[in-house]
Amino acid sequence: MSSDRVSLEPLRVALVQGATRWHDAPANRDYYGTLVRQAKGSDLIVLPETFLSGFSNDTHASADSMDGEGVAWLRALAVEVGAVLCGSLAIREDGVVYNRLLWVRPDGSFEQYDKRHLFRMAGEHTRYGGGSQRLVVELKGWRILPQVCYDLRFPVWLRNRRLASAGGGMDYDLAVFVANWPAPRRQPWRTLLRARAIENLSYVVGVNRVGVDGNEIPYAGDSAVLDPVGEPLVELGAQEQLAMVTLDPAPLLAHRERFPAWMDADAFTLDPG
Repeated sequence: MSSDRVSLEPLRVALVQGATRWHDAPANRDYYGTLVRQAKGSDLIVLPETFLSGFSNDTHASADSMDGEGVAWLRALAVEVGAVLCGSLAIREDGVVYNRLLWVRPDGSFEQYDKRHLFRMAGEHTRYGGGSQRLVVELKGWRILPQVCYDLRFPVWLRNRRLASAGGGMDYDLAVFVANWPAPRRQPWRTLLRARAIENLSYVVGVNRVGVDGNEIPYAGDSAVLDPVGEPLVELGAQEQLAMVTLDPAPLLAHRERFPAWMDADAFTLDPG
């Protein structure tokens, strides 16, 4: 075990599996605000993808700006509950709309990640701009990789890379996926969450929505928390639900110590284009 990882503390994570209201940001702020307040005491509270609008290609109706009401509300809520809030919003910036994940800290400061892989089967790639930079954040000693929905299908982008600066360790300990993943593809969602945990020797959290959206697309939830060998710690069904779990760093570090498959991974350089 490298000395820099001794500082990991147990991490309290809340999964907010909600039924997002279609194109109704005020109603979603009320709805998700109530659920988030119930998770007070968590370190990290994870919301679904585009939780203030639903997954919509009507970008003129659904997009906000970084100085708009949605981001201000999210920052104030993080301060109120004293936890990191994580979820994505449709954000318009310089004439381009992004599916932007926000990582908002309890002091109101934040980091952002723009969804790289845009879901072409729904035309997302024609209406949204894509990101090119991964984001790794830290919380209570954990290195965390936040991602958005369709990103889950791309293992090269998600590869847990070896860091020379981390005593030969890996660049993240937990991957978080926020999603609007439709019910007809629920089996790939469940399978890929497990695969990403196993191949990256990492905890994985996936938070999906439930209900039916304005395009009559159903969502089955299936939010989950997986340990580094792909065993579920939490598995939710298709109901609106708030679930909380504490991630223990000891099993993660022990598994990496006895099964260091990352040391045999193929070296590569990712083209950001």
